[in-house]
Amino acid sequence: MASFQIRKYRDEDSEAVRDTFTMGMSEHVPSSFMHMLKQPPTQMVLMCLFCALITSSKSFLLPILAVTLVLAGARQLVVYMFNKYIDTSLSKDLNNISETYLKQKDSCFWVAEVDGVVVGTVACLPAEKAPACLELKRMSVRRSHRRMGIAKALCRTVAEFTRERGFAAVLLVTSVVQTDAQKLYEDMGYKKIREFVVPELPAKIMNFTLMEYRLDLQREGKSE
Repeated sequence: MASFQIRKYRDEDSEAVRDTFTMGMSEHVPSSFMHMLKQPPTQMVLMCLFCALITSSKSFLLPILAVTLVLAGARQLVVYMFNKYIDTSLSKDLNNISETYLKQKDSCFWVAEVDGVVVGTVACLPAEKAPACLELKRMSVRRSHRRMGIAKALCRTVAEFTRERGFAAVLLVTSVVQTDAQKLYEDMGYKKIREFVVPELPAKIMNFTLMEYRLDLQREGKSE
């Protein structure tokens, strides 16, 4: 198994970081689409549409075609939502990481590197609504390099950075479809403190829930 190292971001990493983040987020489109299909309102709409069309047309072809088109449209809605989030994230901070993270107080951005190739990222900065905490952001590991301990090492890097600066805890937000990430954070000692639905209309339609986690560093220290 190849070894990896965690180091601070350098400007020449910019393209690799953007690619890692974009691919990581795009992986969640299929699971988000399945999440949408499991929602009772979605199932009700599809069933009502199918029953109405089969009753009026007395044919299976038209309702099957209509449901297929609706499903295709629903998947495009999911793709649109993720593409919008990716574009927003790129323009907000990932297109200028040095200014957003490295030149700001109590902020940093790290990459995981294997054989000179960036395969993982993580960042942190002061949490907007919790002055005593730092927020973990932009966690991503390329699929080809998972299960090597990289994600855990990135989490520990943020925790150590936060502790060294005297902050009480690390906060982060993940989504209902990121089940592997939820398990990782819980294994690292994070506790889920709240759930909330993204305010944008497409997310409300999908019932796309976000989950906020907290790692209490004092509690972590006592347990070691």
